[in-house]
Amino acid sequence: MSDAEVLLMVDDRPSSFTRYAARELAGRLVLLRFADARPDLPEDYLRETAHLPAFRVREGASPAEEARRYRDWAAGLPTPPTRFCNPSEPRQAVAQRFAELAGLPHLTGRQVALVRDKAVMKSRFRELGLRTAEFARVRSGAEIERFAGRHGWPVVLKPVDSFACLDTYRLDDPGGLAGIDLGARDWMVEAYLGGTEWEACAIVLDGEVLDVWPSAMPCRPLDIVDGAMNANISVGTGEGPPVDLRALVQRIVTGMGIDHGYAHMEFFLIDGEVYAGEIGIRLAGCEIPANHGHAYGFDVFGATLAVYLGRRPDLDYRERRCAGDLLLPLPGTGLVRRITSRDELLGMPGVIDAVLKVGADDTVTARRASHNASGYAHVVGASIGEVESRMREVLARFTIEVVAREAHTAPT
Repeated sequence: MSDAEVLLMVDDRPSSFTRYAARELAGRLVLLRFADARPDLPEDYLRETAHLPAFRVREGASPAEEARRYRDWAAGLPTPPTRFCNPSEPRQAVAQRFAELAGLPHLTGRQVALVRDKAVMKSRFRELGLRTAEFARVRSGAEIERFAGRHGWPVVLKPVDSFACLDTYRLDDPGGLAGIDLGARDWMVEAYLGGTEWEACAIVLDGEVLDVWPSAMPCRPLDIVDGAMNANISVGTGEGPPVDLRALVQRIVTGMGIDHGYAHMEFFLIDGEVYAGEIGIRLAGCEIPANHGHAYGFDVFGATLAVYLGRRPDLDYRERRCAGDLLLPLPGTGLVRRITSRDELLGMPGVIDAVLKVGADDTVTARRASHNASGYAHVVGASIGEVESRMREVLARFTIEVVAREAHTAPT
C-alpha cells in the first residue's frame, strides 16, 4: 500500500494512541467524531488536534444520511480516506456500520457481534475448539441462582457488551444480587475461574498474526475495581506463559475472519490448560500498548498505524525487559487538595514516565471501572517480580487527598 493513503480514525477520547496519530499522520489522518463524545474531548485536546480535518456525526441522524454527508465532505479533501481505524470499544457497532456505509474497510455486523457480545464470542471460541468458563445468558436472579446451583459459587455477572469491568460483579452468594438492575441490559453469567489470568496483544495484517506480546497482571481486573493494585506488565523476557500465543490468537483471528488490526485478548491458565476469556479488535485499554513499546524497544503505535494503513510494520525490537503501567489511585469524588508531583514520581526506582490527569484544586469523579485513575506511571525492570515490587513502592510513596465538595466549602 502507498504511504500516501489516508486514515479515517474514530476519535471519542484522548489517548496516547490518538495523540501519537495526530502528531505523526498530519496530512494523512482524518478524525471521525460523534456529537455525544464532546464531553470526553477537553479543550486542550481539541486545540492539539485542530490542524486535522474532522467530521462530526450528528446525534440522532440516520447512519445512511450521515455516511452520505461524510462522502460529500470527504470528496472535498486533498486525499479522501481509504482506510479506517476504530480504537473505541463501546462504539464498535456504530463505527463499523458507518465505515461500511462510507465504503471503507470495516468489521461486518457478524464480526462486531463476535467481538462485542461476550456470549456470542464465547460460543465461537468453543466452536474453534477452545475451552471457556461455563456461561449462560440470564434475565433474572432466579436464573443466576440456577446457574450457580449447577456450576457453584462464586459466579461472574456482566452485561454481554461490558468493557473495563463496568457493571461487572463477582457474586459469592445470592445476596450479591441486591441493587443490580437486571432489566436494563442484556446480561450473562460465568463460572468463576481460578488459575492465572494473562493478557495478550497482537497485530494482524492480511489475516496473519504478525506477533503477540503477553502481559502479566499482578491483580485481576475484578479485584482492581474493588481497590487492588491496577497494573499490567508487558513481558519482553522469557517469563511469559508457556503457551504458543501466536497460534492461539491466529486460531481466533482466522475463525472470526479478521483481516487486520490490533487484537487484545485475555485468557486463563489453569493446570497448564488455556481457557479463552475475551477478545477485542481494537487497542488495549489503559497504557498497555505503550508498555509493549517500552518492553521491546520499538514504535508500537507506529506499527499499529501501519497495519491499519495496510502496510507491514517494522518489528525491530531493540530491548528485552519487563515494562508496566501502574494506574495511580483516584480514591473518591470531590476536590483534589494535594497529589504527588510528576517530578517526584520520576525520581522513584524504575519509573521512566509519568502522567498526572488531575492536579490540586481539580474536581474529580471516581468510577467503579478498571481504568479509574488519577494518572499513571510506566515502570521498568529486569523481571515481572522487579517491576511489581517497584510498582508497590510507587504506591506506598504516592499520595492524593480528595475531599468532598461539601467538606471543602463548609464554613469554619
